[in-house]
Amino acid sequence: MSLKFLLDTSTVSSPISKNPSQKILRQLERQGSVCAIAAPVWHELVFGCTRLPSGKRRDMVEEYLQTVIRVSFAILPYDDAAAQWHGKERARLERVGKTPPFVDGQIAAIARQHELILVTANPRDFVSFKGIQVVDWTD
Repeated sequence: MSLKFLLDTSTVSSPISKNPSQKILRQLERQGSVCAIAAPVWHELVFGCTRLPSGKRRDMVEEYLQTVIRVSFAILPYDDAAAQWHGKERARLERVGKTPPFVDGQIAAIARQHELILVTANPRDFVSFKGIQVVDWTD
């Protein structure tokens, strides 16, 4: 089965949040086999986990990352083709007075290069990027 969706950090971390989105959980159950994450999302997850103080919460997050995320989703790289698209798109956005976070551009570029639908609970972070489709599974 080929990939269809690229999950951003807000989506992939929802299952372990204090108030998980039931809509996201249902979509992950249905669509999980055709989902991937971007290397910058993996970075954000590892960084966030590593910043937590030692204890039960950190242990649970580490376990989730290694036994659920790592084994369930391909981690797609930010490669030269994604970097080229991102550079051009970043310049275009700058010309129109928009400066989205660099990491959002990386994630958008990976979605674009792999022709995947970007899934996020924060669609406003990605709507300025051209050539990608964005969906919110919390709607």
